Amino acid sequence: MAARSRARRLLPLLTFVALGMILGSLLQLAFFRRLDDHSHTRHFDNDQGAADLRLGYVKPEVISWTPRIIVFHNFLSSEECDYLREIARPRLEISTVVDVATGKGVKSDVRTSSGMFVNSEERKLPVIKAIEKRISVFSQIPVENGELIQVLRYEPNQYYRPHHDYFSDTFNLKRGGQRVATMLMYLTDGVEGGETHFPQAGDGECICGGRLVRGLCVKPNKGDAVLFWSMEIIRRSRRRPTSSDQASSFAWATAGSHERACLDLELRQQGRSLPH
Repeated sequence: MAARSRARRLLPLLTFVALGMILGSLLQLAFFRRLDDHSHTRHFDNDQGAADLRLGYVKPEVISWTPRIIVFHNFLSSEECDYLREIARPRLEISTVVDVATGKGVKSDVRTSSGMFVNSEERKLPVIKAIEKRISVFSQIPVENGELIQVLRYEPNQYYRPHHDYFSDTFNLKRGGQRVATMLMYLTDGVEGGETHFPQAGDGECICGGRLVRGLCVKPNKGDAVLFWSMEIIRRSRRRPTSSDQASSFAWATAGSHERACLDLELRQQGRSLPH
C-alpha cells in the first residue's frame, strides 16, 4: 500500500517533468523556424546584427531530442574558420584534462590533441564578438555564461577518448558553475576520421574512425557546428558524446564554453542545470 501511495504522489511530478521537456523542445524548434523565416526577408540585407548571426546561411538540423543534439550547418563562414586557425597556430600547446583531485589541467593519454584559448583582448575583436553572439543566440545562453573559445588541432592518430563534458570536481563547480552544454565548431574540410561520436544517442549505427559503432556520429565539415547538452531538465548528468578513436588526417575544431567560450563550445549556467 505504501509503495502504491508513493507511486500516486510521484505520477503528477513525472507528468509535469515530461510535459516540460516536450514544451521546451517545441519552443526551441519554433525558435529555429522563426530565425529561418526571418532569414528570407530582404530587410535584413544591411542589418549588422543579422550578418553577425549569419541569418539565411545557418541551417539547424535536430539529430536527437534525447539527448538533445543539434547540428548547425554553415555556422561559421570559411573566413572565420581560417581566421581562428591562423590566430591559434603559433600558440598551440598539448591539450590537458581536468584533475578531479585538484581541478587543474593535467596532461593525459586520454586526450592527445593540441590547443589554445582565445584571450580576453581577442574577445573584443569584431570577428570573435560576432561568433560569441551567434553561439549565444542559437544556444539561447547569455554570452556572459560562456567559457573562453578554445581552438583544437588533431593530427593523424590523435584522439580524445570517451568522456563526460560536465564537471565532476568541486573546484570547477565553485569557480564557474556546472557546464551544461557544449558547441563544437569544425574548421576544416576533407578530414578522414575525426567524427564526434554520441554512443548513447539514437538506436542505430554509424561510422566513426573507419569503424561501425552504435550511436550517432557527426562528421566534421568546415563551418558546421554541433550543440549538445550534458544536463537534463532535472539535475541528472548524461554521458558526453565522444570524438572518434583516431583522426586519419589533420582536423581543426573550436569549442566555446558559456562561462567564457571555445572549438568545443562549453556552456555553463551558474549553479544550476538548464531546462530543455
